[in-house]
Formats: sequence, structure tokens, C-alpha cells
Amino acid sequence: MSTLEQRQKHFLEVFKLAQKRYGQSSYRLAGEGWQQHWQTLIATIMSAQTRDETTIPVAENLYKHYPTLQSIARAEYKDIRAMIGAVNYCNTKAKHIIETAQLLIEKYGGEVPTAIDELVTLPGVGRKTANLMIAEFGQDGICVDTHVHRISNLFGFVHTKTPNDTEIELKKIAPKKLWSQINRIFVLWGKEVPGYDVERFMEKLKEENTKFSS
Repeated sequence: MSTLEQRQKHFLEVFKLAQKRYGQSSYRLAGEGWQQHWQTLIATIMSAQTRDETTIPVAENLYKHYPTLQSIARAEYKDIRAMIGAVNYCNTKAKHIIETAQLLIEKYGGEVPTAIDELVTLPGVGRKTANLMIAEFGQDGICVDTHVHRISNLFGFVHTKTPNDTEIELKKIAPKKLWSQINRIFVLWGKEVPGYDVERFMEKLKEENTKFSS
């Protein structure tokens, strides 16, 4: 098995190539581009197991009809359920959205908490979403979704079975200044190369690296 130092070096080599390819992309992910922190949080809750292309317009429509956290907290379940019907697991997510809005108002004065331990107590919020939110607040966190988990294992950066374990191990090998960038870069990478074909990944990155260097 490779040493920690070797994995750190390997990660940086691959990540720098990926960063050159995807770092300037204008593609919008579901947790990006919202004016309010609560909007980012709810959009991210909705994005689980759902494509960004689906989640973003659903969230935009939701916020058009419910422009404040208070209006969502007061909403009827059936109305939220109907409005977010295009996202996967909409029944559960509608319940989580309303409950989270209510809890944010009742316990946090309408603000999104900035600590992971508090964020993960909100309905529908796991460590992936919690890490995304603390990055919004300028803190260091690695948001590990399916793309990050699988790519990290395929390239041997980590050898883990769960996203939570991947987060822990990545923090050992990735410089802290890169933590908040990992999710966006790896998600864009995974979207472009379906099937997680490692050789094709590297071919594309090397091709792009040659272009940038020429």
C-alpha cells in the first residue's frame, strides 16, 4: 500500500490537472448561486440523488412562490410536495424542507447554523450538505458526494467504503486550501466522463493540460 506522502503527492498531481480542466467552468451546481444561505441549504437538500439540471429550476420555482423562509415554514406539505415533484424522493424532501425551515426559525432565529454538529441535526441534512454549507461561510470542509467518493477510491487517494470515511481520509492528504474546491472539480469531472473510466479521465486531463501548457 502506498504511503501517506505518496498519496498526498498523487492527489496533488491529479487534482492540478483536473483543476486546469474544470476550474474555469461556468456550469452551475445545485448548491451554487443562491442569494440567501437558507436557499442554498434547501436547494442542496433537494439535490440529493437528483441531477442539478432538474434541481435548479425546481428550486427557482419554489423560491418564486415562497420567497422567504417564513413562507416555507408555514406552507402546506401537499403544496411543497406538488411544487418539487420533479426531484427524486420528493415526498420525504417536502417534509424535510418544511421541518428544516421551521427549525431554523424556532431554534436559530431564521439563520443557518455555521457548525457541522448543528447542521446535521436539521432534517435531510447529512455531512455532505453540512460541509457544503460551512464552505459557504468561509470555513474549511470537504463535501463528499458519489462523484468525490468514487473518484477518490478509483485513483487510490483513499481506500474507503463510505463517503464519511472518504471525507476523513481526504482531509489527511489534501491541502486545506483545496478542501472547498474538491467537490465542484470532481463533480464536473464525473459528469463529463460517465462510468468513471480512469484511463479516459486521465487522457482527457492530459489533453487539456497540453493545451494549457502550449
